[in-house]
Amino acid sequence: MDWDPQQPFRTLGRPLKVQPIFMYALPSRKEQSSWRSWGGVQTEAAVNEEVARITGELTRMATKAEFRLEVLPVAKVTSSEAADAVAKQDHDVTLLYACTGSGSLLRACLGGKSHALIFLRAQSGPVYYWYEALSTQYLQKDGVGIVAASDSNHRIAHVDDVVVDDCAELLWRLRALAALKNFLGTRIVALGGPWGKYAPDAPQKAKERFQLEVVDVSYETFAPRLRQARADRALVSAAEKATRRYLALPKTKLLTNREAVVNAFVLYQVFKDMMSEHDATAFTVKSCMGTIIPMSETTACLPLELLNDEGLIAFCESDFVIIPAGLLLRHIAARPVFLHNSTFPHARTVTCAHCTSPRRMDGRKYAPAEIMTHYESDYGAAPKVTMPIGQQVSFIDPEYSSTRWLGFKGIVKANPFYQICRSQQDVEIRGDWQKLRSETRDSHWVMVYGDYLREIGFAARKLGLEWANVSDHA
Repeated sequence: MDWDPQQPFRTLGRPLKVQPIFMYALPSRKEQSSWRSWGGVQTEAAVNEEVARITGELTRMATKAEFRLEVLPVAKVTSSEAADAVAKQDHDVTLLYACTGSGSLLRACLGGKSHALIFLRAQSGPVYYWYEALSTQYLQKDGVGIVAASDSNHRIAHVDDVVVDDCAELLWRLRALAALKNFLGTRIVALGGPWGKYAPDAPQKAKERFQLEVVDVSYETFAPRLRQARADRALVSAAEKATRRYLALPKTKLLTNREAVVNAFVLYQVFKDMMSEHDATAFTVKSCMGTIIPMSETTACLPLELLNDEGLIAFCESDFVIIPAGLLLRHIAARPVFLHNSTFPHARTVTCAHCTSPRRMDGRKYAPAEIMTHYESDYGAAPKVTMPIGQQVSFIDPEYSSTRWLGFKGIVKANPFYQICRSQQDVEIRGDWQKLRSETRDSHWVMVYGDYLREIGFAARKLGLEWANVSDHA
């Protein structure tokens, strides 16, 4: 068993490969004629200075990014042929610095990849001609999704894909695109099979819409494997050692049977081995409030917490209504997400509760926790995690298996002790809380530390989803 609370939080996924393009056209002086367009780059020397500026900015950005970002050398493009040659190279995102040049050249530079961002300068360096000329003549607006290549104007980029001067605005868009790359096609082990809360078609929709690869592992296959693990003296001894280390973490209080924690570490190792064998970064378990309890003599709550806290992705209940949103949010935030039950919003407040909250929600430190029984069964080991008062959080609430996702942000106000699932937070809703009330669905939500509503909305549009942001006017 390799559980180690001192290991840094795991970074998941492949790097986002970005190809910067500096698009320009140098003018020739013509007497008594309008011979140059707007723009501060009019000579080859100015071109080289601007390419060096772009390289420096992107190098600093890649160093700052908490996700894997691979920036390729800046390509200088002055013709459609050059743009086509760059498009054939291996990269995920075209980052177009649209300085000068024709509309046909702009379209050629944007035509290579489905993901394209445009950077313009007004004050951050030499002003660009396309700061004036870029418009919806060349860009998508409203609607969702990517416009097909058959569109007569080849509007690949959207108005939201344009950034002026601000590298921070560029970084969060790249963060969203990196999350999309690593979310689509996720392989997830589903012990006991997949399902959808109030949406039987959710697993199939998740496979079709997000290309999820669901590895269905039956309990008939799992049961003998778990029995063998529990009979393995070396593994049980390692679980005992891990239990001592876990309970020695600062502000950790044991309020359940210690053996349930030892059994939870054995279960954690079996879960993790299954993920490794199937080359999966995500795991979920169905019938976690029943089937798995007698065969493990504990609950799945603590093992799922342990997987999340080391940087893998783990969810209870195998609910593929919420799991896609949880996977995307984990990749956007680069920290664990908390899948929980919703409650009825009232007086700007909602309570979030489940027995499987991660403790390392900031991706670094273990929050205080009482290790109790799972609430409904009053059995096993489940963490009651105390989140910091004042912590900002973001939420996604999908509308069953439809293409509509709702989101909002809030502030943790209390860690109460209602007779409900163990980890529980009262959260103050930031935004139109009465609108949220009309969205109450008795469903699962996902929560993450921080404000990531921009990234979620940006990614949702790329996925062809309708995004409803309750906190738009917070």
